[in-house]
Amino acid sequence: MTIEKINTENLFLYYGSKLALNNISIKIPEKKVTAFIGPSGCGKSTFLRSLNRMNDLIDNVKIEGKVMIDDINIYDKNIDVVNLRKKVGMVFQKSNPFAKSIYENVAYGPRINGINNSNLLDEIVETALKNAAIWEEVKDRLGDSALGLSGGQQQRLCIARTLAVNPEIVLMDEPASALDPLSTSKIEELIVQLKEHFTIVIVTHNMQQASRISDHTAFFYLGELIEFDKTRKIFTNPEKKQTEDYITGRFG
Repeated sequence: MTIEKINTENLFLYYGSKLALNNISIKIPEKKVTAFIGPSGCGKSTFLRSLNRMNDLIDNVKIEGKVMIDDINIYDKNIDVVNLRKKVGMVFQKSNPFAKSIYENVAYGPRINGINNSNLLDEIVETALKNAAIWEEVKDRLGDSALGLSGGQQQRLCIARTLAVNPEIVLMDEPASALDPLSTSKIEELIVQLKEHFTIVIVTHNMQQASRISDHTAFFYLGELIEFDKTRKIFTNPEKKQTEDYITGRFG
């Protein structure tokens, strides 16, 4: 039985007077990979950021509707946004490690959440790096600068940093778009492994990637959710002509 983790109801988002998301209602299942696809500027990254209130950081944004996570509306006035972002972690398109050691990058989140016991931190760092499939590559140089890692390693380190605070949901905004094919395939393998423990929502411009790694796919166009279904159905037998036209490359 599929359990919903995220449920948005009639979500509208405006940048000033410009409507960016138009009445989005979607139920995202727990411990699955859900991919958002669609042409540039269609609203998929804006929608992803609305799932942990990252759009709050942009001036002049207005949001209507509900985003329910575990049946709690994250836009209620009494929601602690810091706690929300611990529960709903985010990995960005461009890897952004801190100018600190590999170890300190991963320990940063637990430290600001009050964990200072060195044995416990060692354990958290090792577990997060193992979960991000990079432990074997870095275990002998944890004191080295994270900036010395390759692009693909930096992105996996950023994933480890997100995992270190033990989120339940991991949002990924085109996490492999800046990487070479080998690094991309490592990130894809990692995402498939991570869904055993986490609910993963990924924005990707790469339709082959969506078809390879996701369980469900949502197609966005001009701020609207056109179609959402199991990935196999979206790619082989979509209900909407617009979806079919996009998947077959007629536009986009």
